[in-house]
Amino acid sequence: MHKLFTVLLVFFALSFPVVAQDYVIFSDSPDKVFYDWSWGYVNGGSTLERAGEKFPVDTAHHFSGTNSLRLHWKSKAGGDWGIAVAQMGTPWPVQDITKKDSLSFWVFAKDSIAKSDLPLLYMEDNTNKKSSRVMLSSIGDGLPAGKWVKIQIPLSLFTPGSQGADLTIIKTIFFGQDKADLNEHFLYIDEIRMSTSGSASDTLPPNTPSGVIAKGFDSHIDLLWSPNQESDLAGYYIYKQDGNSFKLLGTASRDDHVFTDFVGAPGMTATYKVSAYDARGNESGSSGQVSATTKALNDDEMLSMVEESTFRYFWDYAHPSSGMARERTGSANTVTTGGSGMGIMAILTGIERGFITREQGISRMKRILNFLTLADKFHGALPHWMDGSTGKVIPFSQYDNGGDLVETAFLMQGLLAARQYFNKNTTDEDIIRVLSTALWEGVEWNWYLKDASSTLLFWHWSPNYAWQINMALQGWNETMITYLLAIASPTHSIPASDYENGWASGSSYKNGKSYYGYPLYVGWDYFGPLFFAHYSYLGFDPRGKKDKYANYFINNRNATLINRAYCIDNPKKFTGYNENTWGLTASDDPETGYAAHQPVQVDNGTIAPTAALSSMPYTPNESIAALKNFYHTYGAKLYGPYGFKDAFNVQKNWFDNNYLAIDQGPIVVMIENYRSELLWKNFMANSEISPMLAKIGFVEDTTTVSVKEGVQSVRTFELKGSYPNPFNSATTIEFMIPARQKVEAFVYDMLGRKVATLLNKEMQQGKNRVSWNGRNERNENVSSGIYIYTIRSGGKQLTGKMILQK
Repeated sequence: MHKLFTVLLVFFALSFPVVAQDYVIFSDSPDKVFYDWSWGYVNGGSTLERAGEKFPVDTAHHFSGTNSLRLHWKSKAGGDWGIAVAQMGTPWPVQDITKKDSLSFWVFAKDSIAKSDLPLLYMEDNTNKKSSRVMLSSIGDGLPAGKWVKIQIPLSLFTPGSQGADLTIIKTIFFGQDKADLNEHFLYIDEIRMSTSGSASDTLPPNTPSGVIAKGFDSHIDLLWSPNQESDLAGYYIYKQDGNSFKLLGTASRDDHVFTDFVGAPGMTATYKVSAYDARGNESGSSGQVSATTKALNDDEMLSMVEESTFRYFWDYAHPSSGMARERTGSANTVTTGGSGMGIMAILTGIERGFITREQGISRMKRILNFLTLADKFHGALPHWMDGSTGKVIPFSQYDNGGDLVETAFLMQGLLAARQYFNKNTTDEDIIRVLSTALWEGVEWNWYLKDASSTLLFWHWSPNYAWQINMALQGWNETMITYLLAIASPTHSIPASDYENGWASGSSYKNGKSYYGYPLYVGWDYFGPLFFAHYSYLGFDPRGKKDKYANYFINNRNATLINRAYCIDNPKKFTGYNENTWGLTASDDPETGYAAHQPVQVDNGTIAPTAALSSMPYTPNESIAALKNFYHTYGAKLYGPYGFKDAFNVQKNWFDNNYLAIDQGPIVVMIENYRSELLWKNFMANSEISPMLAKIGFVEDTTTVSVKEGVQSVRTFELKGSYPNPFNSATTIEFMIPARQKVEAFVYDMLGRKVATLLNKEMQQGKNRVSWNGRNERNENVSSGIYIYTIRSGGKQLTGKMILQK
């Protein structure tokens, strides 16, 4: 329980009726290091703690949930600082503060803070205009040490100010420097919200979550439940058993009904309960207890695990009305056209892998197709972004409020695969085929040539700004599929010659150089970001064929190996890069927000798991090794309810908390293409595809490599090492044996004394793993230090070293 000392700064009568739920600006941060929806600055000798440019998060102090914001500052005369906090969402949501009358938040001062030393507050609107400033020193009392205090401020004190801020589109609340007292201050801030003060108290909690299950995987446990339907639902609390009681483990947003607990090793059992809470803080009763145990997984099971988690982004996190893929986590109603094409392919994968039934997939597909049929279109092309409830265009930029031909191509790639997959003679599957065909045949690809003399397709057209953006599609980049589909169209095709005279006509198309010993036939120097090898090949199978320039499977395979070799070479000496930590592509970025990472030109130490994992068909051995390294070394920060998060940077100790549709989609699709060729087979089976390839001039190429190339048979007893190493709570030792045989595994200290017996049984042929949790044979925790592990099998013995750090 919290020890509360409440100060209410209330200056108005408490007699208003309930009108609407609170604007919850901050309740809990998904990331335990920084709050992503924030930004801060400091200058002139003042100091302000920031995590990068973000608001630091503190897990040791919290009024509710699992963390708070840590405001740590020192104000100097002539200096200045400020740090903003916004509601979670992408783009950052705006609030009409004229509809609320009070701003409240809870604060906890490490040491007492005098009234005169408190910070000031101001608002900023969506055009970056600032409101008037409100000095806490002028309206409240000082803060005592070590107690949670509630501060409540009338919103009427915030006016448009000299910059003319629009109070109906407020984006952020700033905490800023007031008096320069040269003293260091710590203030923890929680539960920032705007509400209608004095309203009748809402004490009705949400319903208790139902359908709660727990599933154990290799080193994590997933909790899943049925989503609550209350309009004022704020989120969910997850509790974990600790001895005889349950302690709060974390929270999930109202849009999530999955929670991942990364326990760190196989053989761990945990028990959980889930409750729901609303915008007023009312909490439901707890669900029944559910338990699960982690278990070591082989490579094939690991691939299924990643596919299932990633699939959930497109199934559980899809827009509730349309079924379309949201642009990214936190994007509310903003759905993405291209990402939804990838999501449709993920649905087909989910059916094949048993994550959902065929009937469930059919129902979702009909919802998506009905939405797309009625959505805004511009000469048959859909916009980049739409409102998932209405189907109306959401501008991607000032002039980009019309058709996006590339996003439309990514969508059509998915619809054509689905049209072939749903091939049963039933009314529902007939509907899917008919609606998919209508959308496909409705795209006026030839309109996007801009004029009759053009051999180049153009990316955008706007009903207001026409061809203002003027971005031609010319290789090398991710847009090859746009030309393939435009040539294949049975209703609005472009000439096949436009492939060579348009798409392949750019100076950066042909390459012909070698990098790190790998020839690159097509592409920029070092190829560019790896998504160039993914987006156009989710449905289009590049194996066994070539045009006059390249076999694109081989070219993409070499590009992937070049990307990996560059990371191993690591010319910029970033911490973390190695043979199993690689993959540069477009992703979130700790410095710029988002960047198209690639060798040499755009490389700041940021790795995106989608780069290596979506290259699975090209480099299966290297990609599986990267997958296991990402999971076992960084999983506690990098793996969550929808699989691997978007990016991380070891050099900066930055781990993104976001998921993006266009990065999650290629992971699940390309892993499935590696395993079963599902999406390749269905897309290529469309009757329009083979004639299109023949028109362009693609011919059979028997020099291609198999999708399974490089999968090696195990002929020797081999030790792969332990990871993570050094480790804190647990580490996993991986080894290979040439046949099913007995294996013994032991841990020794540096004096040669046996500490633990890990294995003494027969193991399967191939790759195997065993974990050690830092305990001895009496199940006691051992001290930090260096330990030796020994694996014995087939008359041979292999040893390795690991470091336990506590």
